[in-house]
Order: sequence, then C-alpha cells, then structure tokens
Amino acid sequence: MDKRDLSTIFRERLKMLLTRSDLNQSAFATAVGIDRSALSQLLSGASTRLPRAETLLNIAAEFKVSLDWLLGLSQDEGLTGEIRESLEIEEAPDGFDRTLLAKWHAEAAGTKIRYVPAGIPDLLRTEALVDYEAGIANKSRLAQAGETQYRIDYNRRPETDMEVCMPRHTLEIFARGLGVWDRFPEADRRAQLLHMATLLDDLYPTFRLFLYDGRMRYSIPYTIFGPYRAAIYVGDMYLVLNATQPIQTLIQHFDNLIRAADINAHEASGFAHRLAGMSFPTGTV
Repeated sequence: MDKRDLSTIFRERLKMLLTRSDLNQSAFATAVGIDRSALSQLLSGASTRLPRAETLLNIAAEFKVSLDWLLGLSQDEGLTGEIRESLEIEEAPDGFDRTLLAKWHAEAAGTKIRYVPAGIPDLLRTEALVDYEAGIANKSRLAQAGETQYRIDYNRRPETDMEVCMPRHTLEIFARGLGVWDRFPEADRRAQLLHMATLLDDLYPTFRLFLYDGRMRYSIPYTIFGPYRAAIYVGDMYLVLNATQPIQTLIQHFDNLIRAADINAHEASGFAHRLAGMSFPTGTV
C-alpha cells in the first residue's frame, strides 16, 4: 500500500477513535502518551509520517483495536486482527432498516458507495415494480418497499456519495418486457422508466448512474461500502469481504466499469426518458 494511502487511513481511524472516546484532544493525547501538538499533527494530515511504533501500540491497547485495523491492513477492529466470517446470510424478514445491509450503509455514510445491481437499482423502482418482483421472487412486498424507501432517503442525505454502474442492456431488456419482466405491462414499464428518469435528476449528483455495454464487460452484482467492506450478492446470501486488498481489487474493477461506460451519469436520465418514449409491447424483441 502506498505510504500516503496508509497515512490517510491511519488518520481517518484515529479521528474515529477520538470521536468515539468522547475525550477532548488533550485528554486523548494524554491517554496514548503523546502531547496535544503531536496529536494535532497526526490529525491534520500535514505529513505522511506515521507515529512511532510505541505510540501505535499505545493507541491500539488503550482503545482495544488491532494494529492491522489501525493501519488499514484489516477491516476487523478486533485485537486478533483476524478477518471476520466471509459469508453472511441476511433475508431481511423484519424490514430493511434493521438488516446488515442498512447497518453497512450507515457505517459508510460520508464515504463513497459503489454499487453494481442485479437488476433495476432498488431505490429507482416504482411500487408496481416492487410488487411484481416481490411476487415472482416470493419475497415480502413490505420488506422490498421498505428497502426502496430507505435507499431513497439515504441518497437524499447531503453527505451521500453513491455511484451505480450496470449494463445498458438491462434497461433495454426491461423496456421491451423480456426476461423476468415478460409479464410486466407496457404501461407500467413506461411509468417505471419515467420514474427512474425523474429520480436520477432529483438525486444527482449524490447518486450517479453509469451504463456500460454488457457485451464488452461483465460484472457480478456487488456493493462496496467505502473502504470498510464489500458485499457480493449471491441470491439471498452475501459474500462479505473485510480485508483491504480484496476491497481495493473490487474498487479497481468498478472504476474500470465506469471508464468503459458509454452513458455517463449526466446522460442516464435522458436515456431512461428516451426508452420510456419508445413503443415496446410486452415481449417485443
């Protein structure tokens, strides 16, 4: 990892510990065995230098975190430094706001969230589409609707920064009423696309949708929650990555998808609007 990246991650985590501690800077500095001016330098980012090993050990011991976490080598704060279980199953029976996904979104507030959806992005769906997809997937309509509203509310927060990248042909297939949407009425598809266009304008620039050519690129669905974790969607399960290097690899993959996009975020609303204006009777090829 680049020394500047290491210094940045350390500074972010030091600030996090300071906030959690409810101590002022003088008391915090005393607790870890340094003076207040040294702490101010570490927090300012004026230098890429890390503190002495003794100071790092004092910080880790005082606030019961691992050195690996403090230096950005692991996303697990535990003293063992071990990676948490990589596979977690979450079916969200009690509403999205109480799921692990909601918790991960909350933890990543103020950082960039990168999202490759499995279909139409959740927060862009109409009630009609939520009902239809919940029916064919035999899932709770209430939970699905709750997830959609939670995501909309989340993306209206001023600190939100979310990028979504997906194949252009997903929207084209949807507009034509093919695949899983072959029984979703044309009028509802048109309403969905217009709803999407409106929300894309409304939420921009905190929410940005990029569309790439699915014939040239491929991606499994996943979400990257800032620098903290990535969740790869596999049906009703999520393969959760907590280690820094795999997360960085996925970030690079996502950035490559965006570079390959032929419809950029400022054009996505217009593209959805144009699809809505075309006539595609259900099942038209």
